[in-house]
Amino acid sequence: MGAVGKMLPVYTLTLLLALFCSMLIPDAVTAFSEAQAEPGLPTVVLDPGHGGEDGGAVSPGGVRESGLNLSVALRTRELLRFLGVPAVMTRETEISLHSPEASTISEKKVSDLKNRVAFVSQIPNPVLVSIHQNMFSQSKYHGAQVFYAKTAGSQALAEALQARISACLDPTNYRQAKSSEKVYLLEHNSCPGVLVECGFLSNPREEALLQTDDYQKKLAAVLAATLAEQLTSDE
Repeated sequence: MGAVGKMLPVYTLTLLLALFCSMLIPDAVTAFSEAQAEPGLPTVVLDPGHGGEDGGAVSPGGVRESGLNLSVALRTRELLRFLGVPAVMTRETEISLHSPEASTISEKKVSDLKNRVAFVSQIPNPVLVSIHQNMFSQSKYHGAQVFYAKTAGSQALAEALQARISACLDPTNYRQAKSSEKVYLLEHNSCPGVLVECGFLSNPREEALLQTDDYQKKLAAVLAATLAEQLTSDE
């Protein structure tokens, strides 16, 4: 039957559970999830890119990337915990993570990235998942894409995430997982790591879609279900 065929039932059940959980009251999910984390599993470090005065990409309609990154990451964390996978966040509010001594915008950005790297390095057995939004000069481009670090396990995780995002959320998305180039956070951590570009803020349809609760819940469900499957697999 093949590896994909063997994994499909497990994934389907996990995804259905995640989708169900995404409809629950957030407080109820959080309360239940605290007792469900399985010992010995890797800890997913969810990193909502940018934050605070660094809004990241800004759509033609004025939507800041940083807020969307945070919303998707928070939803994903709750579902991961519900599914028994330990998960933490580099930031939980709309703030920059730069050190107090950083003063200029450039210094703050460098400090912010270094502090994120330091945070990940302090987590036992981490798997890094950085959440971002894409932007391009032309509005016709669309579709989520996953980039991976050069560390062991990163490419396989990125390919699994890319396949499930495309299959479950956008069958017209033919993008492939791709090795990251000059992504500081992925280059300076030794753990498995991926960066998920959830969509293009420069595409009007995707900009509108990414702002909806419904789509964010579905995206978080697919991310959480795939991560849970990959990290709890015996193989």
